[in-house]
Amino acid sequence: MPRHRMVVILLEDVLPLDYAIPVHVFGREASEAYDLVTVSVGGGAVPVAGGTTVVPDGGLELLRKAGTVVVPGYADAVDRELPGSLVRALAAAHRRGVRMVSICSGAFALARAGVLDGLTVTTHWSLCADLAERFPALTVDQSVLVAGTETVLTSGGVTAGVDLCLHLLHADLGPAAARHVARRIVMAPRPADGQQQFVEKAVVPPGDDVIAQAQQWMLVSLAQDLSVKDVAARFAMSERTFHRRFRQKTGLPPLTWLRDQRIARAKELLESSESSIADIARRTGFGTAANLRVQFRRATNVSPREHRKSFAFDRT
Repeated sequence: MPRHRMVVILLEDVLPLDYAIPVHVFGREASEAYDLVTVSVGGGAVPVAGGTTVVPDGGLELLRKAGTVVVPGYADAVDRELPGSLVRALAAAHRRGVRMVSICSGAFALARAGVLDGLTVTTHWSLCADLAERFPALTVDQSVLVAGTETVLTSGGVTAGVDLCLHLLHADLGPAAARHVARRIVMAPRPADGQQQFVEKAVVPPGDDVIAQAQQWMLVSLAQDLSVKDVAARFAMSERTFHRRFRQKTGLPPLTWLRDQRIARAKELLESSESSIADIARRTGFGTAANLRVQFRRATNVSPREHRKSFAFDRT
């Protein structure tokens, strides 16, 4: 196949790993198929978040021959306005049919150019709410590693960029090439749409209102067989009133919120203890190991055993 022009745009305070991933994958590991260049607005050196600078190959004029444009993440993406020349160049490339790709917070740049309008996309899980709020013309899925279409692709935070790059290799060169590069970079290949981002669950804030008190009690009672009726009665409310007020406060039905907390606690125990799956199931209210496995995979797309293997860093 003809060499594919891959253009990586370096914005000020570019995140170092975000831009290094496509440069390494396409510029080093698959250089026989890709002509990779880096650009900046104006073509000058760009500061890297955390220190140092990087010198690109040129300016935005290099986008004219691009087959794929990659926008790595950059600092302060939520609030930063981008140069009009960049926004126009991104929009023009999209209109020409160039494949548009973002890694992590780079999604904000594509969104500002209107590239993501009408699509389901993703970004780093901690920025998903901001992306959805600022750009209501798109839909944000915080759970997945890669989201979009064949021609517009977004990825989750930082190392999800590896999954995205392997996905592009698979699409361009086939599964054998993607597997070869995955082995070279010591990355277990996995379907980009079959793995979820590992999202930190927010700690329930303390509060004096009755719903906050109910949340705190539910957290310390995870092992119990809790029902909405039981919790509502404990806090002197009707089942309907409790359900309504709980959803108003949390955005979730009580049992959905409770399931999420049980999954979060199960993750903690898998990562920090050597307890059996059956014991963790009892302690988190799932009852049986079989039910925990079903619920855990449904929530995370991996098994409890796979999660433990990936995240129990302190055990050999």
